[in-house]
Amino acid sequence: MYQSPARSLCSALSNLCCAPSSATSSTLLLRSPAPVKRALSPPAILASSAAVTAAPHYGCSAAVSSGAANSQAVYSMGNSTSRLYSALAKTLSTGAVSKHQEYLEQTDPDFLDPIDPKDLLEECQMVLQKRPARFQRDFVNLRTSFSRSHRPIRVMQWNILAQALGEGKDNFIQCPMEALRWEERKCLILEEILAYQPDILCLQEVDHYFDTFQPLLSRLGYQCTFFPKPWSPCLDVECNNGPDGCALFFLKDRFTLVNSTNIRLTAMKLKTNQVAIAQILKCNETGKLFCTAVTHLKARNGWERFRSAQGADLLENLKKITREAEVPLIVCGDFNAEPTEEVYKEFSNSSLNLNSAYKLLSEDGLSEPPYTTWKIRPSGECRHTLDYIWYSQHALNVNAALSLLTEEQIGPNRLPSFTYPSDHLSLVCDFTFNEDPDRLL
Repeated sequence: MYQSPARSLCSALSNLCCAPSSATSSTLLLRSPAPVKRALSPPAILASSAAVTAAPHYGCSAAVSSGAANSQAVYSMGNSTSRLYSALAKTLSTGAVSKHQEYLEQTDPDFLDPIDPKDLLEECQMVLQKRPARFQRDFVNLRTSFSRSHRPIRVMQWNILAQALGEGKDNFIQCPMEALRWEERKCLILEEILAYQPDILCLQEVDHYFDTFQPLLSRLGYQCTFFPKPWSPCLDVECNNGPDGCALFFLKDRFTLVNSTNIRLTAMKLKTNQVAIAQILKCNETGKLFCTAVTHLKARNGWERFRSAQGADLLENLKKITREAEVPLIVCGDFNAEPTEEVYKEFSNSSLNLNSAYKLLSEDGLSEPPYTTWKIRPSGECRHTLDYIWYSQHALNVNAALSLLTEEQIGPNRLPSFTYPSDHLSLVCDFTFNEDPDRLL
């Protein structure tokens, strides 16, 4: 374990006023945390994130809407102090996506002043000074040749754990509620993102998009897209922050958006509660097009056939979007499926010629990691491999992949914890375009 820079405590972030940043750089992110050189008092960047965006309001409530009151339980969120919303939490109807179009609308990024990532990192470290230091995770070099014609594209995949679910429903019995406080947990999430500075960031279970991730990441130079679940389980939690969903972010100085598609996945011809985002981007350095997608499939045992149907639907959509793999593809997601499941086999055997990047960390290059999530619930300890970064192996090379936390680092209480903010580990890979794209066709 390495020791993070000294941190100084700063409290009551949500009550502080917005103070504009003097920084002008919005895209030069740090590869590793930098020493804290000065005290930021108060941490204005974090405090201003909720103030700069106008989002739909849901709020704190003791009951759900009358249409769902008889069938849905309402769970307390515990100690959360994020109270941005004012209306009753609702279980959405089948027309939820169209009725809640406001969740698909983005704040004008020109309204937000750019910030220096070093300033944001320093603020996070001040808030986290009483928490243990971040664990060191090293990148494993996977290229035998170091020649490349362009800067690698770093992709980060992460189920960050919805705040409403973490505090209200998931019941991590070995994780103290204090460790889940959003004011500090959001800084652990941001610190992880800033440490690895992805060019493309794919997140699941995002329920603080409008008050945290969109305003902050926009100011760091990312273009942001969010697609909520139609019937998010977060809405069953008292004092929720709105629905959770998938979010996709890319650095605007590196890529240009060509096309964006929000996909509501189907299973057996029925629309489901799971979603995906697929975007065709142009690499500004090379001029090449590629597609990035993020998804989160149905959870729980007993839903294997359902996930398989969702995966098949996603693949059909991606075939159309990429014109049958004419455009290279990267798919990130929490598939909620072990490698033994049918949906994994569908992606492995797809005509899109996909491979799972994290298999390359194994000795034989054929085995997935032993786990990407590790938690303890009342039903017992759960250690599973559920998260993947799939890529077009004929068109893309994996230069490096971030190693996973060891069992010793995770500790006996497993995830989440005071050290790590989610029950899922982040996955990070560096990609380059294959100069001989016909090699593996």
